[in-house]
Amino acid sequence: MTTVIVDRRPDKGKSTPNRQRVLKRLDGALKAQVDKLVARHKLQDSDKPVEVTIERKDITEPRFVLDPASGAAGRIIPGNDQYRVGDKIPRNPAQGQGAGSGQGAGEADSEEEDTFRFVLSREEYLSLLFDELELPPLLKKDLLEIDESRLRRGGVVRYGTPGSVSVARTFKASIGRRLAAEAQHQEALEEAEAALAVARASGMTSRVEVAELELQEVQRRGAEIPFLDPVDLRHRSLVEVQVPRTAAVMFCLMDVSSSMDEKRKDLAKRFFTLLYLFLTRKYKKVDLVFIRHTDQAQEVDEDTFFNGTQAGSTKVLSALAKMNEIIGLRFPASQYNIFGAQASDGDSFGGDSTESSAYLLSQLLPVSRYFVYAEVGEGAGAGSTNLWTAYEAIESDHFNMATVSARNEVYPALAKLFQKEQQV
Repeated sequence: MTTVIVDRRPDKGKSTPNRQRVLKRLDGALKAQVDKLVARHKLQDSDKPVEVTIERKDITEPRFVLDPASGAAGRIIPGNDQYRVGDKIPRNPAQGQGAGSGQGAGEADSEEEDTFRFVLSREEYLSLLFDELELPPLLKKDLLEIDESRLRRGGVVRYGTPGSVSVARTFKASIGRRLAAEAQHQEALEEAEAALAVARASGMTSRVEVAELELQEVQRRGAEIPFLDPVDLRHRSLVEVQVPRTAAVMFCLMDVSSSMDEKRKDLAKRFFTLLYLFLTRKYKKVDLVFIRHTDQAQEVDEDTFFNGTQAGSTKVLSALAKMNEIIGLRFPASQYNIFGAQASDGDSFGGDSTESSAYLLSQLLPVSRYFVYAEVGEGAGAGSTNLWTAYEAIESDHFNMATVSARNEVYPALAKLFQKEQQV
């Protein structure tokens, strides 16, 4: 009988430390499972929780065992002629057939091992995928140079509009001013009273009158200390700062000619999905643009991009020109970090490869933060296709390419394109 354990603990409150310990203990098993989920999700579904199932054998839990030195030992009871010490006895086939009063049909004939079902949040899922990936060093430098202005709190100032008054800071200033003024008033009052006493002791009427007038003036000034004075006003201020731009757009370009079979499209989808998830971890907002092409390029939705078919020869230049056109119309480089991702089997006709390489170098790379090319299918790369050979001649820190021949090569290809800077 298969046993399924479902973790329904919320990812908040006192259960969070326990959850983090579980994630750390299951790190290897979880990483092995999340890659299998990429093909089943749409690119824009990354905000949804991801459910993974782990085999029971991959889970190690602490347990109590008998100390062999205590004298306890396993044994086979007399009359047994089938098992020896150490043999694993299979479950009774009659168990789990649903004969009891519980709900469910049972799985008596199932030979699957016990499983552990775990629901990962978006942050946990992306962390498992991309902990060892980073934006290239030069790209991080460029992003710091393309900033946008934002207003942030800059403390308090003495002048401003009535709507920007900070009540708490104003009252603090008022209290401080009144404490200082009252201390000075008390000193002046004591001095005036002492002068009046000396005048009265001298017996001179004129001196007494002058001292009384001074005392009255000091008392009047003390009574006129205002509770709130214009000098107490404090206003919240805003300062303009330059921060790195957080909006990005990812262009997905794919050849959909007859040479791109379902296997190649599956590899391309996995590559695009991982790249999109990686960018959403680095940027607050990532727009998606899908461009498919044969000899003609079209902007389509995601379903058509991955599932639609189209007949025709291959002309990569049409897709690059379409991307450049969309950038000019909707995604200016002054407002977006532009990323391009191209997937193809590398086949192109005539001088298209050379023209595409020159167009990419002169038109797209100057406005792009990064452009990656993934050649999919068996025998890809290593100068085996016209497009790969033409792209190899491009010398730019904003461009990189990799080959993907099988599903297990998708993540290593992305890791190669976005590997962390080596620590010297």
